[in-house]
Amino acid sequence: MLGRHRRQRQELVGTFLDVESARGDEIRGKDGETAAGPYDAEDAPADGRARLDLGSLRLPVPEGAQLQVEVDRGGPIRAVHLVVPQGQVTVTAYAAPRSGGLWAEVARELAGQLRSDGAQIGLHAGEWGREISAVTPEVVLRFLGVDGPRWMLRGVAAGSQAQATVLAEVLRNVVRATVVVRGPDPLPVRSALPVQLPDSMAEQLEQAAPQAKQGARAKQRGRRSGTARP
Repeated sequence: MLGRHRRQRQELVGTFLDVESARGDEIRGKDGETAAGPYDAEDAPADGRARLDLGSLRLPVPEGAQLQVEVDRGGPIRAVHLVVPQGQVTVTAYAAPRSGGLWAEVARELAGQLRSDGAQIGLHAGEWGREISAVTPEVVLRFLGVDGPRWMLRGVAAGSQAQATVLAEVLRNVVRATVVVRGPDPLPVRSALPVQLPDSMAEQLEQAAPQAKQGARAKQRGRRSGTARP
């Protein structure tokens, strides 16, 4: 559910995909001047920048980043992460009301939940409104949100304390260049817009899925027996 920062990872399979294989599937506009985004598909910039077509998102991929896909076992794609040297960046688009204002509502809920989980919370004035930082024993998180026409874009950065400032700017740079394709279909407010991989990456995922599932099952068995390695 939107607003929750933790996933039930025992139900997910994570797979790294080769971004380079999908370069031919990227979308490019014509060269030209453009303002900072994120953008609705109808206002997508003609800036010549390559973006990976993920259906509801056209996502810029930083140089040297890896793409990690999380899928429900036997189900749809749950999340797409950009893994960069400083940590992990995740950008997700959600259906939102025409009236807007969803991020302010979600941010309040998220900050309250993070506090109840024991995280140290910081609230910051950001480029698109409120940003939330959360420090936990395991990771430092940064959340931001942008309200668009019938959509809301949420970005999350996760990394170490030492890399938190740099990683937050990586997240902002990705968000600034992202294009959201809301589509005409009616969707419940707060539901994630569907993600679809380019054909070349979908083939990779299909080939990698059996091994990833086997690895996840083995890890679970190891945890139950107390012999799993970190």
